[in-house]
Amino acid sequence: MRDSFIKRVTQLAARDPRIMLLTGDLGFGVLTEYAKAFPRQYLNVGVAEQNMTGLATGLALEGRIVFTYSIANFPTLRCLEQIRNDACYHGANVKVVAIGGGFSYGALGISHHATEDLSIMRSLPEITVVSPGDRWEAEEATESVAFTPGACYLRLDKSFAPETHQPDDPFTLGRARLARAGNDLTLIATGGILGVALRVADRLAEELLIECRVLSMHTISPIDHEAIRAACAQTAGIVTLEEHTVRGGLGSAVAEVCMDEHLLPRLFRRLGLRAGFSSIVGDQQYLRTVYGLDGESVYTAVLDAFLQAAQGKKAPAGGAT
Repeated sequence: MRDSFIKRVTQLAARDPRIMLLTGDLGFGVLTEYAKAFPRQYLNVGVAEQNMTGLATGLALEGRIVFTYSIANFPTLRCLEQIRNDACYHGANVKVVAIGGGFSYGALGISHHATEDLSIMRSLPEITVVSPGDRWEAEEATESVAFTPGACYLRLDKSFAPETHQPDDPFTLGRARLARAGNDLTLIATGGILGVALRVADRLAEELLIECRVLSMHTISPIDHEAIRAACAQTAGIVTLEEHTVRGGLGSAVAEVCMDEHLLPRLFRRLGLRAGFSSIVGDQQYLRTVYGLDGESVYTAVLDAFLQAAQGKKAPAGGAT
């Protein structure tokens, strides 16, 4: 997804001189061509992410559209005060870009595991929170956040789902995208783990004739109430899937909509991280397997949820440990 972001932001910079890209001393090789082409629209601030956010806010208040770029938690959690007090409070056009969502940088340990960022960022006032599921969504999201007023958070994943969009399939912030049709059960995913949801849905259809609706909830804030209402009314239940803690993440956001609108899905289950910090290191796929977010684990959990919904039983909380 990182490459999709760079591709689109380069196109944007070529046609709009307001676009600026600030990096916290990384992206060498990846950002080289951009830096050569747009030296007045690029700045490496060094390993000083908090300063980067304050600088971005100042530039934005002078009319620029500023992307800040770094790995996982560094442009978000390290800069939380600056994002809140500087960018969000002043409605500045600062677009915080985190590469390496979830376990993308799993081998580098918890300092690089971005597994609480969605919860924290969506709690801030006056910010749009976006987590695309495939490379096409990443490109479209880049342009959408660029021209969305105010602060935005763009979470990019190392993994990505296969592209499912059709020529007449628009990308709209705040509107979930139907990645697969179905009326038996709804799977709602965010980020690159959307690919797991699609594979599980295809397997359920092929082996058991269970047709799952799969929604790419690429925007966490504002979230798509209409798609959630439809899932409650038209399918046997909702299963959310995220490479992120279930505390305050996608599953919590969906549950809040259900409770606020007095909706009662026959079944509701959140699949995500439920334990504390990971003392285990490894690549993204390995850590998904360890924490029950791989295809086989998700398949088992979704099938169990569907069978309990079909029997009219209340499903246990489920999810990864």
